[in-house]
Amino acid sequence: MSRSVFLSTLDQVLIWAALLIGGAMLAFMTIFGTINVLVMRKLLNAPIRGAEDVMILSLVILVAIAIPFGGRVGAHIEIEILESRMSPRFAKWSLFAVRVLCGALMLLMAWELVVAGQNATKFGETTQQLLISYEPFYYMLATCVAIYALVCASDAVQLVRNGKIEQIRLGESL
Repeated sequence: MSRSVFLSTLDQVLIWAALLIGGAMLAFMTIFGTINVLVMRKLLNAPIRGAEDVMILSLVILVAIAIPFGGRVGAHIEIEILESRMSPRFAKWSLFAVRVLCGALMLLMAWELVVAGQNATKFGETTQQLLISYEPFYYMLATCVAIYALVCASDAVQLVRNGKIEQIRLGESL
């Protein structure tokens, strides 16, 4: 069966975002962490002020990007204890119900993250040393969680149309 244009486009966006943004964050964290700990702290006894703040925010960006990508490649944990005891039809529809419920909960979470972002500056939610506001990071998390809700919805549609979820096959050409 051919993949829909929407699903192919979504997959390409998620793959490139994970590669570019996720790769950049991993490279930055590796280089910056090495320089800060080994060179500045151990060798020169002068650690970079606020390095922990920057590392934590970089990790938030990395995790945010990984949420929808992990959903499309099947990296999220699923417990399938009862699936072998279910009829195939019941298993398919229970998976459909779980995907729809997951999408709804992710939309609720995205909304709450937007609300938290709007209140972050008002309540002084900042990093400890550099006082970087958490507001844009709440918005980024909200966006990525909303994209994951879209992934859950596309999974539900695939279940109805094809009877199975076609995930991104890692290692294929981009």
